Amino acid sequence: MWAQPTRRTLLSLILRLLFLNPVFMGACPGDGQKLLEQLWNQANLLQDTSLLLDPYVRIQGLDTSGLKQGCQERPGVFPSKQALEGLSRTDFLRTLSTQLGQVLRRLHAFQRDMPGVQAWGLATRYIHGIRNNIHCMEELLPGSPDTAAPPQAGPGPSPPPTRTPDAFQLKLKGCRFLRGFHRFMHSARQVFHEWRETWSRRSRRQSPRQARRGRRLVPRGQLPR
Repeated sequence: MWAQPTRRTLLSLILRLLFLNPVFMGACPGDGQKLLEQLWNQANLLQDTSLLLDPYVRIQGLDTSGLKQGCQERPGVFPSKQALEGLSRTDFLRTLSTQLGQVLRRLHAFQRDMPGVQAWGLATRYIHGIRNNIHCMEELLPGSPDTAAPPQAGPGPSPPPTRTPDAFQLKLKGCRFLRGFHRFMHSARQVFHEWRETWSRRSRRQSPRQARRGRRLVPRGQLPR
């Protein structure tokens, strides 16, 4: 039987899911600022290694100092932060959704090979939620020509075709993939933070103009409501 993440860790993740209300069901909301806040919160949770990497390391018996050193991200599997920052907003969202689809496929394999682990189902539900919000945000973005092509995640160097990875190498491969995923979501969170800052500055510039227009519309001698 597979070792389970601690009850306290799972409870903490479930409570965060409930309080963040991550999935907009039905029609997409028209409030882009609220939607952006949700996307930032979701990326913030998905960057946390306690969601996937930590349970995987414990289950696979990699939680010793010597083995952990081999669990490093493999270059080229996920786009870098610099690559994400060079994309248009539309291409960034499409790239994020595509990479999350790759993670879902890996999680389905985990559920098949390591059944009964609650972390896999929890993360799958959460990724479906953020992909739905990504779709909604795409609908709110104004149409504009793409300024850069989305970076393609390469498979990285392949082993010789005659060599079959042993069980330990397969464990390390999954560990490296998850570490890269959490790093990727950390980069996505930083991009969403930059979007929030831009939105906030724009709102601050517009507020004084709206206030002046409102004062001009108030009849003399009356206080604005």
